[in-house]
Amino acid sequence: MNEQPLLHNSAAPRPRRAYGSVPTRVLIFAAFVLLLSLCFFKALSSLTSLALYDELHSHVLLVPFIAAYLLYIIRDQLPKTYCSSFTWAILALTGGTTVLIIASARHTSWLTMSMLAFLCYLAAGGFVFLGKHWMKAATFPFAFLLFMIPLPGSLVQWLENASKLASADCASFLLHLTGVPLLRDGTIFQLPGIILEVAQECSGIRSSLVLLISSILASYLFLTRPFNRLILILVAIPLGVLRNGFRIAVIGLLCVRYGPSMIHSVIHRSGGPLFFVLSLIPSIVILWTLRRNERGVRVQKKTRQSNTGDESGIFTSQ
Repeated sequence: MNEQPLLHNSAAPRPRRAYGSVPTRVLIFAAFVLLLSLCFFKALSSLTSLALYDELHSHVLLVPFIAAYLLYIIRDQLPKTYCSSFTWAILALTGGTTVLIIASARHTSWLTMSMLAFLCYLAAGGFVFLGKHWMKAATFPFAFLLFMIPLPGSLVQWLENASKLASADCASFLLHLTGVPLLRDGTIFQLPGIILEVAQECSGIRSSLVLLISSILASYLFLTRPFNRLILILVAIPLGVLRNGFRIAVIGLLCVRYGPSMIHSVIHRSGGPLFFVLSLIPSIVILWTLRRNERGVRVQKKTRQSNTGDESGIFTSQ
C-alpha cells in the first residue's frame, strides 16, 4: 500500500487570512485624526478642563468613547470598499472654515465654535479617506460626537431659566394636589413655616441633558422604527421637568412636615442622583413598551409571509 508523504503540501503557499487586517485608508484616516487633534490641541485641552470642572459638561469626555463603541458594534454594516467623495469633503471643509472665521471675528463662544469646526474638519477627512457610503453608514456614531460641543453661555442661561420656570410650574401643581397651603410669586413659594425660591442651581438642566442623551442612545440601540425613536426622545423632555418639579415639591413638603432645617438635608444637597434614577423608571417602561410593540409587528409580518408562502405552495402543487 502506497502511503502519502506527510509533508507533501507543506511548501505550498497558503492564502493569507484577511481577518483583523486594517485597511490602509482607515490607517490614513486615523493618522489624519491624530494630526487634526494636534492642530486643535488648545481647544481640546480647554474642553477637557471644562468637562473636569463644570458639571453641566461632565459627559463630554465620555462621548468619543461611546461613539467608538457604536462604530464597533456596527462594524459588519460598514462598507469594506472606500471611495473618496470630494464634493461632500469640500462642503464640510468650507463649513468648518466659515465657523472659525466667525469665531475669530466675534470673539464669543470660542470653544463652542472651535469644537464645531473640529467636527466639520473631521467629517471632511471622513469623506476624503472613507467615502460618503461609509459616512452614511456611520451617521449616528458620528452625529453623536455633536454632544462634545459645549453649550454657549447664553444658551445655558436661557435653558436654565426655561427649566426653572417649568419646574416651578410643575412643583406648584404637585403641591396643590397635596392640599398644602401655598402662595406663589414666580419662582418663590410661601409654604407654612418657610419661603422657598427655585434658584438657578435648581433648574435641573444637567440631569435633563443626561436623560436626553440617554434616551437618544437607547432609541438607537434598542428601537428600529423612526417614529418610536422620536417618541422616546421627546418624552425625555417632560420627564426631566417632572423629575425636577417632583424634587422641589418633595423638599417643600419635608420642610413643612419636619421644619425648615430640611432645606439643608441630604435630600436637597445630594438627592439629585436618586431623583434621576426615579426619572429613568418611566423611560425604561416606555422603551420596553415600544420595543415589545416592534417585536409584535415583526412577528405579525413573519406570520403573514409564512401564510402567503403556504398558500402559494398549495396553488403551485395543484
